[in-house]
Amino acid sequence: MIGSQCCENPPDLSLSSGIGCVEDVGGLESYITGSLSSKLGILLVSDVFGFEAPNLRKLADKVAAAGYYVVVPNFFHGDPFTPGQSLMTWYMSHLAEDAAEEARPVMEALRSRGISAIGAAGICWGAKVLVELSKLDDLKAIVMLHPSLVTVDDIEEIKVPVSILGAEIDHISPPELVKEFEEVLSTKAEVDSFVKIFNGVRHGWTVRYNIKNEEAVKRAEEAHNDMLAWFFKHVRSSCVCRKSAL
Repeated sequence: MIGSQCCENPPDLSLSSGIGCVEDVGGLESYITGSLSSKLGILLVSDVFGFEAPNLRKLADKVAAAGYYVVVPNFFHGDPFTPGQSLMTWYMSHLAEDAAEEARPVMEALRSRGISAIGAAGICWGAKVLVELSKLDDLKAIVMLHPSLVTVDDIEEIKVPVSILGAEIDHISPPELVKEFEEVLSTKAEVDSFVKIFNGVRHGWTVRYNIKNEEAVKRAEEAHNDMLAWFFKHVRSSCVCRKSAL
């Protein structure tokens, strides 16, 4: 179900932000940050507000500081959601399935640059993109943060380690649905999973928080750290294991 929570607290896209740069990766304009020398890549897929959102880029820089080469593609081609639009109409012209197809050349470009292990995080709309990508085993792990449009059927098709971080106050993926996701994943012994519902937060809390609100920042950072822990377990460790085998 699509709801208004996807549109709450829109970021100011007029701000230039981040310590990285914007360049073409696999045919898509992308914000990139971090060093290729790590050999570890993270695909970060935005919510409906796109790759220019300051808090999103701040998160990308944080992941890069943890030792990853991070790419945030502009899947919306200059047409992010803007307040006042019909969200349903916007969704229909920005299908996650199409973005997943566009993501594949990005991943190939990462491999051509020497990246040997790739993980991905998807926020809101971006989580649906990851569902499509994770039906294959190209990714080492995925993290879905307050997902939108994701169904139980989608979860059943996931083939890679998955972490789902949900909000207690979420009309799009309410705790009851997230618990259904957890139940499905518990039957998939071949897929490692971690599911957590954050009490007292709303959909969007990981990137659309007020940077002047200390408690909001703290709760967002808690989710960010859970995400990094998942990448450490499945992306970084996969690279270490491969080196040990050589």
